[in-house]
Amino acid sequence: MYYFWDSEVWSFLCLMTVLFVAMLLANVIKKTGFFKNSLIPTSVLGGIILLIISTVYEAIAEKPFFNLEIFGGNGNANLEVITYHALALGFIATTLKTTEKKFTKERNKEIFNTGVTTVSTYLLQAVFGMGITLGLSYILTDVFPISGILLPFGYGQGTGQALNWGKTYENDWGFIGGSSFGLTVAALGFLSASIGGVIHLNILKKKGKVIIASDKERKLLSEDVQSDNEIPMNGSMDKMTVQIALVLLAYILTYALMALLTKLIGMQSVIYGFNFLFGVLMATLIKAVAKFSHKKGIIKKYHRNNFLLDRISNSCFDVMVVAGIAAIRFDVLGNYWIVLIILGIVGAVITYFYNLYIARRFFPAYSEEQFLMMYGMLTGTASTGMILLREVDEGFKTPVADNLVYQNFPAIVFGFPLMLLANLAPKQPWLTFGILFAFLIVMNIILFRSVIFKRKSKAEKTQIEANE
Repeated sequence: MYYFWDSEVWSFLCLMTVLFVAMLLANVIKKTGFFKNSLIPTSVLGGIILLIISTVYEAIAEKPFFNLEIFGGNGNANLEVITYHALALGFIATTLKTTEKKFTKERNKEIFNTGVTTVSTYLLQAVFGMGITLGLSYILTDVFPISGILLPFGYGQGTGQALNWGKTYENDWGFIGGSSFGLTVAALGFLSASIGGVIHLNILKKKGKVIIASDKERKLLSEDVQSDNEIPMNGSMDKMTVQIALVLLAYILTYALMALLTKLIGMQSVIYGFNFLFGVLMATLIKAVAKFSHKKGIIKKYHRNNFLLDRISNSCFDVMVVAGIAAIRFDVLGNYWIVLIILGIVGAVITYFYNLYIARRFFPAYSEEQFLMMYGMLTGTASTGMILLREVDEGFKTPVADNLVYQNFPAIVFGFPLMLLANLAPKQPWLTFGILFAFLIVMNIILFRSVIFKRKSKAEKTQIEANE
């Protein structure tokens, strides 16, 4: 029996309220002083606020802040659960969006190259990260040898994946503080995105190459909110309710699929660590069913709305970030700080220069916009990339925003082996490192294919034949 005044009835609501209030406070702070011109995402700032509060409280009271009874006595674990689910829900909402654009051969090539660049950067981060920690493990006894492989998950893929793999290594391989380590790497990634992004924007501004966007918001047009032949916004079932129902349907199907795969092949921790990927597959299935139903005339009106799905995905990613940073426990990080600082700096530097070179080499028409989007995404999240992009391309006049959206398919296809290697790493660290290095070379051969396998033009061939 329970009563409505029992703490367990209110604990989850209290925890969620603290997360959202922290973001509201961060949003107010963002409009003042130093933070007004900073590019630190509001969710990151909100997470840092909670992290400071929880750290100070724990230093005084000698017990975790989020383990107070008001949060159910196990708030830190609940924060990790929120981060875990928010990752998949955000991906599902993004995948459910309607995508009917058709591109030219050149645009398809640019999108493909964007996806390959994403995976190449993951691999670059993994090779450097794992190389650093494997080397340091021979010098510092407290270093978990393969902890550096969390760099691409924290920087390249964000808070949710950093937590997933950090938790897996903690539970299955004895990496004490693994989840907090992964979350800290992700937090350092957001700082790298903000600091590196601001520095690069200031360089561009001084050189007069770009005009930095003002703080004014872009006005929404009616076609941004609703397209033709969609169900009404406030019909018998509210349109937002429909979007939420579709997202949750995809996620419960995801859970069913993961449960089935676990019974068939085992590998429970690996399968449930891929919740976001299976979520993308289920969302794609729902899209395919919906498209078939429209084609056959079974369903007349479109139920999915891109504007509302964007709101859901952005909210999920905001919650994921603020909960993930708030869940960091400094007390369990122990002597990892030297490793974390080295990983953070190296991760920022290699991501910055590699993506800058790629953007200028393969996207000359809009290299600065492409670089800022890629650097922001590959040190933070897609939202961070969009924040940096808006500073130089407020109205999305370049195709960079489309590159960000449509590169996901090639990125998932080529990036999936990285997930498998992350599972192999604790068993065969040096073998995994070698495979990662070889994989990095292969991906760069694919990326630079037009340079390596350059075909002679018709004029060049004619000249050669004439000389012969």
